[in-house]
Amino acid sequence: MAKTDFKSVDDYLTFHAEDVQAILRRVRNAIRKALPDGQETISYQIPTYKLHGGYVVYFAAWKRHYSLYPASDRLVAAFKDDLAPYEVSKGTIRFPLSKPVPVTLIERIARFLAKDAAERTRAKRARLKKRG
Repeated sequence: MAKTDFKSVDDYLTFHAEDVQAILRRVRNAIRKALPDGQETISYQIPTYKLHGGYVVYFAAWKRHYSLYPASDRLVAAFKDDLAPYEVSKGTIRFPLSKPVPVTLIERIARFLAKDAAERTRAKRARLKKRG
């Protein structure tokens, strides 16, 4: 991917071929449905969704697949059976561009990551309160 100055998710999507754009729009819509209060932004030059100031989920398109990040050990364990058909490694879930978008699974993953992010934020606030 040569371009590295995306200003918005729309900018990121239009960079890709039309067939890939359609897939990425489905991914985007699944995440938006799962995180209706999420803030959409670009971070690390890929689409990113934040809640309450913290990052929740990222996605990116590649030559033969698109990926969701981060795939923590907890997430992978919680979705073990659902993720069996997909490649999962190093915090990444890879979905082939040649297969239908698993919209419901992506929504569930986004909700899981949002819950995880909220728990991390609560724990961080509790630690700071304890110190202060």
